[in-house]
Amino acid sequence: MRRNLLSVAALLFGTLFLFMGNGLQGILLPVRGNLEGYATTTLGLLGTSWAAGFVVGCLVAPKLVRRVGHVRAFSGFISIIAIIALVSGIIIDPIWWIALRAVTGFSTAGTSMIIESWLNERATNESRGAIFSLYIGITLLGVVGGQMMIPLEDVRTPLLFMVCGIFYCIAMLPTTLSTAASPQPLKAVKLDLPALYRNSPVSCLGILMVGIANGAYGTLGAVFGAGAGLSDASIAIMMSATIFAGALMQLPAGRLSDRIDRRYVLAVMSAIAAVAGLLIVVLHPSSPALLIGLVILYGAVANTLYPIAVAHANDFASAEDFVKVSGGLLLLYGIGTVIGPTIGGPVMAMTSPHALFLVTALSHVFITAYAIIRSRIRAAVPASERDTYTTMPTGTSQMLTPESMSLVEPMSNKPPESDDPAVKYG
Repeated sequence: MRRNLLSVAALLFGTLFLFMGNGLQGILLPVRGNLEGYATTTLGLLGTSWAAGFVVGCLVAPKLVRRVGHVRAFSGFISIIAIIALVSGIIIDPIWWIALRAVTGFSTAGTSMIIESWLNERATNESRGAIFSLYIGITLLGVVGGQMMIPLEDVRTPLLFMVCGIFYCIAMLPTTLSTAASPQPLKAVKLDLPALYRNSPVSCLGILMVGIANGAYGTLGAVFGAGAGLSDASIAIMMSATIFAGALMQLPAGRLSDRIDRRYVLAVMSAIAAVAGLLIVVLHPSSPALLIGLVILYGAVANTLYPIAVAHANDFASAEDFVKVSGGLLLLYGIGTVIGPTIGGPVMAMTSPHALFLVTALSHVFITAYAIIRSRIRAAVPASERDTYTTMPTGTSQMLTPESMSLVEPMSNKPPESDDPAVKYG
């Protein structure tokens, strides 16, 4: 185990700085754009553009990697990200930012897929779970570390954009200088919506709604904080605390879903997220402590929904379809993150910054209602035959790629069956 972890230590070190750059850039652009007076709709398009680029990258990047190789592709992708971070600090223009953000999303998908495939090559069945958990922890730490740098410097200067560029360049070094053999070619995952829906209607539509809610908050949360009167430091604390709260809640929520029907857990968690969002909309809290507390409550439950929905879909899928189903759901989540900021920006512009949580609340109400309805139509898979719950990050700057699903594929504890579980359980 120790030898396997040491073999990926340098790669994980680079991953930390990659996600520090992602976290810092993801919050820096909307905060700076808000100070420049950009419309909320425009700021929402920053997230829409990034998410669209990421989804396209998941589909197209494997072809580019197979053509030029892992190391060259990784160096090229991350060089583009670093250049864009520096250019964004020089050219302060919303149109340029939106266009460049799409390229950043595309390149981020490419770099993440290469890192995840590299980790998968080094992992054994004994170390796979530890490596994946460590990878998840590093992505969370990196995003939070990047976000917390916002209060350290005036966002009106180009310095923080330069720091982003430095982080990205550091992230490039371990993989570029490694003498280890490149991993196997990346696998392309096809998105088959009809098949996903037939496998699990709740997971299919639920993850789309989770993507809409998380995409809206992940992109416009900083804009909401500024509109609500929070300081840069408070905004950074709010955004980071929601990630940590979600990380802490994933394990207890996941373990609960291993014991009872996952759809009930989805319904309850979504209902709590909806209530927290509606309280923010209705109360318009003037106290920063109360406001941040409600947002943290929202983040704690909202960030548990994606991995539970994936586990529910895998309960009804055959073992050999684990990566296919999970990867397809991931891309569906990406589509949701494209829709969320596109809707959230205009809604906030027409009403108030607090209306961001009206968008998230409606998404979560839909999940609650649909999960309850489907639980009356289709029986749950018995606990002894369910797939193992796995924690996963679900922020717009920390989305996983289909390659990451290969890291957890051998962890499935579902016994082989000759009958299709989707048929067996109605």
